[in-house]
Amino acid sequence: MQLTVALKQMAIAVINDLYGVLLPETSITITETKPDFEGDYTIVLFGLLKQLRQSPDGLGMAMGQALQAAHPDMVVGFTVVKGFLNLTISDAYWLNTLQHTHNTQYGWQPANGKKLMVEYSSPNTNKPLHLGHLRNNFLGWSVAELYKATGYEVVKTCIVNDRGVHICKSMLAWQKFGQGATPQSTNKKGDHLVGDYYVMFEQALKAETAPLLEKLRAGEAVAGLDAVAAEKLPLLQAKIHDAALAPEKRDEAQAALTEMARNATPLMAEVRQMLLKWEQGDAETIALWQTMNGWVYAGFDATYQRIGSNFDLVYYESETYLLGKQRVEEGLALGVFYKKADGSVWIDLSTDGFDEKLVLRKDGTSVYMTQDIGLAERKYADFAMDESIYVVGDEQNYHLSVLKLICQKLNMPFAGGIKHLSYGMVELPTGRMKSREGTVVDADDLCNEMEGVAAAKTLELGKVNDFEPHELAALYATLGMGALKFYLLRVDPKKRMIFNPEESIDFHGFTGPFVQYTYARIQSVLRKMDDRGANATAAHSSSLLPAEKAVLVLLEQFEGQIALAAAEMNPSILAGYVFLLAKTFNGLYAEHSIVGAESIEKQVLRLKICRLVATVLKNGMGLLGIGVPARM
Repeated sequence: MQLTVALKQMAIAVINDLYGVLLPETSITITETKPDFEGDYTIVLFGLLKQLRQSPDGLGMAMGQALQAAHPDMVVGFTVVKGFLNLTISDAYWLNTLQHTHNTQYGWQPANGKKLMVEYSSPNTNKPLHLGHLRNNFLGWSVAELYKATGYEVVKTCIVNDRGVHICKSMLAWQKFGQGATPQSTNKKGDHLVGDYYVMFEQALKAETAPLLEKLRAGEAVAGLDAVAAEKLPLLQAKIHDAALAPEKRDEAQAALTEMARNATPLMAEVRQMLLKWEQGDAETIALWQTMNGWVYAGFDATYQRIGSNFDLVYYESETYLLGKQRVEEGLALGVFYKKADGSVWIDLSTDGFDEKLVLRKDGTSVYMTQDIGLAERKYADFAMDESIYVVGDEQNYHLSVLKLICQKLNMPFAGGIKHLSYGMVELPTGRMKSREGTVVDADDLCNEMEGVAAAKTLELGKVNDFEPHELAALYATLGMGALKFYLLRVDPKKRMIFNPEESIDFHGFTGPFVQYTYARIQSVLRKMDDRGANATAAHSSSLLPAEKAVLVLLEQFEGQIALAAAEMNPSILAGYVFLLAKTFNGLYAEHSIVGAESIEKQVLRLKICRLVATVLKNGMGLLGIGVPARM
């Protein structure tokens, strides 16, 4: 049991004994004692005073004496300072942590009987994976593993957005500009080749859009506008010319006008026609779609294998959108949805704090929401999970909120368990990436760059001269991918971040290679000592020096850190923890010799600490998807 949990239960028990009041566990707040005060953990008393009708000092003294009397082997001292009860935990308790030295599953909790699904990656088959996808994959994979470690049965899933307007853009561009090109004829990965045609389409579309946009700005008539766009046009035109309007509002109106012009182009008309033909099962369109998607899947598989991302189930939008359309038809009959005069189907969520949401276009084709409704039902039918986590960028906060609300209105049994792991975009020092303009950072190129930086940094240290070429290649891959994953996971998912490859692979900073180097250092010590005395019991009679205790206190917290990171869907908590553990261990290593310890007892103790630190670093980094080399 975690120490903080045990202390809460002990506090509840002594309060009940002293005052006859049985408090819930949530009423007890425990923090680590601040460095300026004596003690290890602190019980915050302020929230208890009114209910127990006690003064801060009186309550603190009574609880401290009762805890020390009831648990003399654990609580060996206490102080009361201005409403805080600071407890000193015995060295024997911290030393007891070392019983886990040989437990390779230290920190894991038993099965809890609950099922959970984590959906991540969600690529489109019109472009290769990029830096943004990497943050998504690393977050989703790690959160799934964290939940496994806390006792959940977990299924990792991926939804491939393999149909729709964006896919048809690449297909149409290949028809117009491809001249029969294939991955083999161009010597390109299939996902890269298809992505090139998506960019070509956007370039051609931009050229077609420009003159139409000028006409719309000038108030001239433009053919190709649908009825909804024509109705909104006067308002947008007024906004972009309204000098009194806030600049950001004019920018929003300008963006809407640009999108209106894009949709009125002949190219977009062709794309919409292609999508309609696809949904009607046109043989030629389906054959092209299957061929180009096949190229992309081969490319995706190679990238997934390289970055260590895997899925238990893969869903395809092409297989779920029809189920979503069926639910829309049922929702119409129930009055959840309504049909407009042009035949499009909507839901009015204005009374729920949202607005109207399109769920089916006027030509009967699906939108993202349509397929997401169908996918949600399909996932529950396959797994009957208690919770379903969607790892999706924060630009989709509104969409995921609406999806959950629609599922609730359709009385779907899984709706309450829908959760959104919302994360911020990854930007470069030069600014935001844009798929349409081909300015994204390709995942494959980034992995190559990271391995190159890892090689350069490692060779600078000059400690791998005896490595064989295949060993060096494996080390560079482990360090490069470890640096990339740690850098993207060390930031709270809710925050946007700027990625800097050079900074990510520093061997001395808050980085993956720093933690990896610490693990390798420990392995070197254990090899030198031949793990002597690892099974000895003499260490348990030893008193602890401050540097030793600092490491043991952190080791005891491992299970709690895993549980917290899972509960908050935030791997950065664990990344911060393993870094702090590595840093604290390095402090012990610098201050006190292990090989030349002052006594056999101390040598045995520190070897035990080495072994457990190595286990926790390996397990902790493993939950982040990062390997740790035995030598570097």
